Amino acid sequence: MADRIVDLKCWLPTSAKEVALRGWNELDVILFSGDAYVDHPSFAAAVVGRILESFGLRIAVIPQPNWRDDLRDFKKLGRPKLFFGVSAGAMDSMVNKYTAHKRLRSEDAYTPDGRNDMRPEYPTIVYTQCLKKIWPDVPVVIGGIEASLRRVTHYDYWQNKLRPSILYDSGADMLIYGMGELPLKELVERLRSGERIETMEDLRQTVILRKNSSVKETPDDIVLHSHEICLKDPKKQSANFRWIEEESNSMHAHRLLQRVKDMTIVVNPPYPPMTEEQIDGSFDLPYTRLPHPRYKGKRIAAYEMIKHSINAHRGCFGGCAFCTISAHQGKFIASRSEQSILKEAVAITKMPDFKGYISDVGGPSANMYKMKGFDTSICKKCKRPSCIHPKVCTNLNADHTPLTNLLHKVDALPGVKKSFIGSGVRYDLLLEPYKDAKLRDAALTYARELIIHHVSGRLKIAPEHTSKPVLDIMRKPDFKLFFEFKRFFDEVNKESGLNQQLIPYFISSHPGCRTEDMAELASITKDLGFRLEQVQDFTPTPMTVATEIYYSGVHPYSGKPVYRAVSDKEKKAQMQFFFWYKKEERQKLIQELRKLGRDDLINKLFFNNTNREAKSRRQRR
Repeated sequence: MADRIVDLKCWLPTSAKEVALRGWNELDVILFSGDAYVDHPSFAAAVVGRILESFGLRIAVIPQPNWRDDLRDFKKLGRPKLFFGVSAGAMDSMVNKYTAHKRLRSEDAYTPDGRNDMRPEYPTIVYTQCLKKIWPDVPVVIGGIEASLRRVTHYDYWQNKLRPSILYDSGADMLIYGMGELPLKELVERLRSGERIETMEDLRQTVILRKNSSVKETPDDIVLHSHEICLKDPKKQSANFRWIEEESNSMHAHRLLQRVKDMTIVVNPPYPPMTEEQIDGSFDLPYTRLPHPRYKGKRIAAYEMIKHSINAHRGCFGGCAFCTISAHQGKFIASRSEQSILKEAVAITKMPDFKGYISDVGGPSANMYKMKGFDTSICKKCKRPSCIHPKVCTNLNADHTPLTNLLHKVDALPGVKKSFIGSGVRYDLLLEPYKDAKLRDAALTYARELIIHHVSGRLKIAPEHTSKPVLDIMRKPDFKLFFEFKRFFDEVNKESGLNQQLIPYFISSHPGCRTEDMAELASITKDLGFRLEQVQDFTPTPMTVATEIYYSGVHPYSGKPVYRAVSDKEKKAQMQFFFWYKKEERQKLIQELRKLGRDDLINKLFFNNTNREAKSRRQRR
């Protein structure tokens, strides 16, 4: 029993008994999470809980509360001294719950044993309303990716309508967007000084809701079109998005204001990117790196995937049109120190089930570690959503040397047999014809070492499409670069006596993509010897360029119309081209190609290929 008590004290408490084990009779903050509680720096509830704990606060976590019955989970730990914190989890709840075709997923990777009934739709709203029903006078602070991406009026794909800020819908007192360490620190400091959440007007990286009459506009404010105007005119919603994205990617962002009926949503500017010391401080907290003992014997798929991995940095300057990373983590890269990463690697080697292989040393884009502008004063003025599209910025110091050196040191640790790169790799950064010979050589050195030493048989990369017009809308490089990278990959494999596979990711039904574009994609990838596995149909998620195009029909930056596949029939027609090699799809595809007047592709896909197919099969062996 004594061992059990010691074990439980290593985690943040999740029940009244665990709170009592610590000798506490009051809690400062109680966190509610849509995910299971895994005490690991990849899981939001653990990070927020450990950060607050590091400020000397008494913290508890209630994972996946039951919202259906008498709300006992929302009552069981009583009233916190400071506030309730609410997050839907590490993943958007609707993406977690439904496929691109709005079908219920059979498993939830963030729930023990994959149960798909342990969280409601929009947990941020549901949990907050449950808390406000019981504790109307206790402040509720919401955060996480679901809240972050819904901080202003946004298109909801699952309900096919515009919704106002989630702060307005939920009734919470404050929203923290993006990565929460810095705003949480200031929030706690101001609460301790006697300030109340409901009177805080200028806390950076937060969203608050105020009566119209109490908000004083300044010349520096950006006033977005109101929610009601956006409901009437989708183009106004599109125009809003451009302002929001540009300000999110700026080091000198302005305050954003948006009216919703008689209230005003106030989006305060974000903090600057975290310093190395600050991000190290977050990752170096005393995580157990394990699921809470309450889940003993149950499998949590998301944990199994990352338990032997290391997150080296946050942020992404790729600016892909369909991706939410820059909207949540930011465009500018915040990298950990070598010392912090190596310390985590040593901790992994001591895990009882570690076999010597670190599954990933990466980030949103694996090869952006330590990258930033040569002249940061230029970056401070820049509002480009992407540093590498339509071409790599000449001010970007895309030096791969720090990452190559880091991987050498990780692999040299006792107990580490090999480290792999499981995150996505931006091959356009590797193949860029840098004017600086050192940058060019460093990129090729990293690429070669990646292929020889850090691929576990299959390297995943994301060209996403083959059509240049579609790729331009996606903010992705020309497919010619994929040909070039594949040639390089094959050459290095041959020279090294390796037989590894390149696994490309592709998206169907993205704005700008027509069925004919997918037919061309099928033909091109077939010629390259691929039978595609890693594919998905475009899912419109809040706060992305692609979603705004999908909803409004126009591009937020040009105002020009863009084609969209919105019907289920066309979306299915596009996706079936990924699977041209399946016999059951053959007749449907032939009929579709005849409708398109593309008999030439019928021949390429199904008839004039015997020798080419045989050659491709031999190459894959």
